[in-house]
Amino acid sequence: MSLSTDPDSATPAAGQVNGYEPGRRGGRAWLLVGVLLIGLLLGAGIGVLVPRLTTPGDDSPEAGFLRDMSTHHAQAVEMSMIAHANSTNPRIISLSSDIALTQHGQIGYMQAWLRDWNLSPTGSRPAMAWMPDSAGSVVDGLMPGMATPEQIDQLRKATGTDLDIQFLTLMRAHHLGGIHMAQAIIDQSDNKDVTWLARTMVAGQQGEINLIDSLLQELRAP
Repeated sequence: MSLSTDPDSATPAAGQVNGYEPGRRGGRAWLLVGVLLIGLLLGAGIGVLVPRLTTPGDDSPEAGFLRDMSTHHAQAVEMSMIAHANSTNPRIISLSSDIALTQHGQIGYMQAWLRDWNLSPTGSRPAMAWMPDSAGSVVDGLMPGMATPEQIDQLRKATGTDLDIQFLTLMRAHHLGGIHMAQAIIDQSDNKDVTWLARTMVAGQQGEINLIDSLLQELRAP
């Protein structure tokens, strides 16, 4: 059942229900309008306050995870695009395409949620500060599993089977680091969107690690 906030529509409804004469129901009509206005004001106040109370804040684990994982994913996309452009192995080309598309799409989710929360895509806290016992997990500014600039440069220069093996080896380590981060936010957060995405990452990247192991075994076979 809905209530109209229009005084003109509220007054006849009161008359029809209570059977009051027009001259006697004016006070009740104004009372109803007053109650509705109070309700609207309270509702507006709750609408302003609830998002602030329920949306993760700037220093929250969720915000830290989304920011760090966006950076982490960006490197995976970069490595995948290198492999996709330079490999001649159809299975490597297919895998690198899948990784690039999946992780680019997940970056879109993460950046959209940060915008919805009125938060900057970057924060002032150090990388991995959102994760308990994260001391030592950032080495030379790199989060778990991330490749060094030197390794990325070597990947760009590689060709043939050497390129494929380098890509798979780097991506395997990258996925293991990403899974570690995703599992950490699952343990900390009760945000359904964030934990859903993190679980998707864990499942997807674990499946890709299994494929990577199989491909590495084939490529390294004598």
